[in-house]
Amino acid sequence: MDSKLSGKELQEKLTHKWKNVWETLDNGEREKAFAINEEYKDFLDKGKTEREAAEQIIKVASENGYISIDEAIEKGIKPTTGMKIYANNKDKAVALFVIGEESLEKGMNIIGSHLDSPRIDLKQNPLYEDSDFALLKTHYYGGIKKYQWVTLPLALHGVAIKSNGEKVNIVIGEDENDPVFFITDLLPHLAKDQMEKKMGDGITGEGLNVLIGSIPYADSDLSERVKLNVLNILNEKYGITEEDFTSAEFEIVPAGKSRDVGIDRSMVGGYGQDDRVCAFTSFKAILDIEKPKKTAVALFVDKEEIGSVGNTSMESMFFENVVSELINLTEENYSELMVKRALANSCVLSADTLAGFDPNYPEVLDKKNSPFIGNGITLVKYTGVRGKGGSNDANSEYLGKIRKIFNDNNIVWQMGELGKVDQGGGGTIAYILAKYGMEVVDCGVPLLSVHAPYEIASKADVYMTYKGYNAFYEN
Repeated sequence: MDSKLSGKELQEKLTHKWKNVWETLDNGEREKAFAINEEYKDFLDKGKTEREAAEQIIKVASENGYISIDEAIEKGIKPTTGMKIYANNKDKAVALFVIGEESLEKGMNIIGSHLDSPRIDLKQNPLYEDSDFALLKTHYYGGIKKYQWVTLPLALHGVAIKSNGEKVNIVIGEDENDPVFFITDLLPHLAKDQMEKKMGDGITGEGLNVLIGSIPYADSDLSERVKLNVLNILNEKYGITEEDFTSAEFEIVPAGKSRDVGIDRSMVGGYGQDDRVCAFTSFKAILDIEKPKKTAVALFVDKEEIGSVGNTSMESMFFENVVSELINLTEENYSELMVKRALANSCVLSADTLAGFDPNYPEVLDKKNSPFIGNGITLVKYTGVRGKGGSNDANSEYLGKIRKIFNDNNIVWQMGELGKVDQGGGGTIAYILAKYGMEVVDCGVPLLSVHAPYEIASKADVYMTYKGYNAFYEN
């Protein structure tokens, strides 16, 4: 140890303090950070469901030179360095590839996020009438606090497949001239029994019924006239009948646009930021990539919020199948072993959000190990519950590699974990990709009010995450 160093110099040399992103940005970068967040808010507002987000990604990717893998297969196009290819999985999941200089067999740099968010779905037989109201029965999707969804203006998004096979896209509640919907709650004067319940029991799952109408159809001889009037309006505008609900996917989400938060406009408040903040930043990052050394991949999947099950989730064979198709197009002598090597040699950032430190709830968060809003992109070595159950737990060597990439590229970053030990926990898609032998670490944006109808992100963290993902793709 250099004994000539002063105590202050020694402290600066040996100790570490996380940086605040805003303090590192000059005026030019601040302007860029604010501009990128305007794009981000637009992305949130146009993609409130996994279908809408996937459609938006494919549209913009196509405008930026990406071609469909189906087209490449049909025409026998051999992928070459810099070629941009997308794969669409049932309009709910997407994979983007920028072909690298090295063969796919040597691995890819992958950033994986999810497009689904906690919400309220309609049941397959949802519409009913009670006490001269028309209402919709629902089944919530993902981990929500049910009491947060009452007395909010809500919008309906989704698709209906009619009896003739025609698909109808429906969005009601987003245009300023649209009606909105509500789930009602008790007034405090009559809520004595409700208020004595635990918070989780105050509003029940079966009680999340959406108010949709109250005017009866003109013919007084009929029953359920309010329900009939609603059906008549829907039929006149969209051509659907009650039976069409059975083959529909309708989602109830908060109505309205995302907004700036704070007198300094330093934050974004909006629905679905878990995990579309990581989807947006990884999407924007890969759009900047032209001829990477390793093939760059942006992966956007569905159903993470319900355990990554189903044919549009990370657990499906979609990604592995697409990689197989690419290798088949690229190599003269395709083999399954090439696919296995391509996957095993890959490096991944599992791009997902986590809880930022909230001074209103310090009792559940470890202040020394929680990420702070405004302190940059966050690396999460492990998630899981209790004794790291269900966690990927990235190894030291890979963490060191990512840390070096960030430091070498002046990326403001921090470490984080999800709350105090034994307080709770959660998971991401990291473990699913890790099963192939890939190096994987969770890496994303800290939020406040995660899984609430409106979540809050720092514009500084959104900007730095975009920069961090870009640096990962380039290295």
